[in-house]
Amino acid sequence: MKPAGRLFEDLPLDPNAKACELTEEVAVAARFRDSLDAVLLDAAGTLIRPSAPVGETYAAAARRFGMQIDPDELSHAFIRVFGDMPALAFDWTSMEDLRQQERVWWRSLVHRVITQTGNNVGDFDGFFDTLYRHYAQGRAWERFPDVLPALRSLQAKGCKLAVVSNFDSRLPEILRELGIEDLLDAVIYSSRAGSAKPDPAIFQRALDELGVTPQRTVHVGDSLEADVAGAAAAGIRGLLIRRRPMPAGESVIASLQELLE
Repeated sequence: MKPAGRLFEDLPLDPNAKACELTEEVAVAARFRDSLDAVLLDAAGTLIRPSAPVGETYAAAARRFGMQIDPDELSHAFIRVFGDMPALAFDWTSMEDLRQQERVWWRSLVHRVITQTGNNVGDFDGFFDTLYRHYAQGRAWERFPDVLPALRSLQAKGCKLAVVSNFDSRLPEILRELGIEDLLDAVIYSSRAGSAKPDPAIFQRALDELGVTPQRTVHVGDSLEADVAGAAAAGIRGLLIRRRPMPAGESVIASLQELLE
């Protein structure tokens, strides 16, 4: 079984938690700004985050179907189950086929999450559909405040921009509703790409779609394994964005604005 890769590791966290402040020792972008043709970006945890913690959203949906489940239990179960899931990446023959495989993947995850809490939702299909539709909407997510200014400035400087994300076919519409998609040259999501980060194949697909070289590209994300190590395997410099507390370092940025300094 392939690992799921990183996707919603941060979903149970408080969406109101502040991102780390800029630090004097982080000046990575100064070494890149004149030599970049493209910037690749992770989605969840880098550009967007849930508008409410996942455990709370699952618990609210469960209450609609007559179940009382502790949000913290749901959050912990989600993290455990997600880590054991196969990659969100498929061989597919049509978009209808792809969407069906995505739903099956997520249905399995949600069922295992509920089972791990020791509960059972009577109308599980209705419960799952409620959650699946919810996370397909832009209002279920919010942008980090630095995203639009940074992307607009990078675009104005002539950088090509692409999202490279372990996500499914709901992502383009989410980004459109949040006002991000129009600033992007490509949206590469794992289910359709057939590979998930840290597999270098998904990064190579982004390079091919943009028509750029890895030497003049950086990738920004919030996971050392999926984003930094995955990008490196494709020959791309990876930058870790500190959306939550973590040590500073020369390949760590605290805001997308640092790509412009």
